[in-house]
Amino acid sequence: MAGMDPLPPPALPPWIEAMLPGGLRRCRVEVGGYRMHVMEVGQGRPVLLLHGNPTWGFLYRKVAAALAGDPLRLIMPDLIGLGFSDKPRRGAEHQLERHAAWLGALLDGLDLHDPVFVLQDWGGPIALRALADRPRLAGGLVILNTVVGPPRPGFRPTAFHRLARLPGLSQLLFRGFGFPQNALHRVQGDPRTIRGSVARAYRFPLAGLRNNVAPLALARMVPDSAAHASIAALAEGQAFLEGFPGPVAIVWGDRDPVLGRVRSWIERLLPRARVTRTEAGHFLQEEVPAEIAEAVRFVAGRGWP
Repeated sequence: MAGMDPLPPPALPPWIEAMLPGGLRRCRVEVGGYRMHVMEVGQGRPVLLLHGNPTWGFLYRKVAAALAGDPLRLIMPDLIGLGFSDKPRRGAEHQLERHAAWLGALLDGLDLHDPVFVLQDWGGPIALRALADRPRLAGGLVILNTVVGPPRPGFRPTAFHRLARLPGLSQLLFRGFGFPQNALHRVQGDPRTIRGSVARAYRFPLAGLRNNVAPLALARMVPDSAAHASIAALAEGQAFLEGFPGPVAIVWGDRDPVLGRVRSWIERLLPRARVTRTEAGHFLQEEVPAEIAEAVRFVAGRGWP
């Protein structure tokens, strides 16, 4: 991994390796006391592909395949607590500011020039907050189903996020029964896109009570009031985005029951962005990888000579 002192990567089951792109390079790197698992493939302009809760870099394998042969260095880190990165044992470790600091440590250590950022789910606010401290780093943004700022006044948390705060029941569902990683197909436009070995690959890194702290903690990282700890960091990320001068593309899954309606607000916030609407769900990387790849080419192409 250029620009960092990499550590050996964790072993992956052969059935997972078989689904990942050819020529993949993997390692772990130290970020603020934890080891972050990072995958990358290709050479050229760097593209950071950032996932959210409860997935990992595996989510971008189809996008990487669609971009094979393009002059791009695709970098797919696993957020701390997810995938094959280290997993803090305490849910309180999962704060938006801390995740931004962990990602920021990765960005500072990498040898990056004019990178493009692809943002989905919690990967969006985490990256935007990290970029607020590095306003000249990003060369372009591709925004997938995510949020880009604090909720508006009078907001009401979604049913999913209200469930995450129910005492007892939330612990039973998230920790005991492996929710939501065992039900990802339910938020897809086409539920068949997360079945069989694909669904198993999302469940595998979070198996067992030692490994599944993050999904509930990240669900609770979503604000439920104007006094929530994430509000200030979300506002800083939005301020960076509103002042960002580079190219921006939006690719959205309108059939996302969690964030589908957020698109119209982001479009108003970013009126110059190129927008691609699809019938995909929340994990649109599984459903419309070609559309995402095209958005990456559009944004990255604006920066090539």
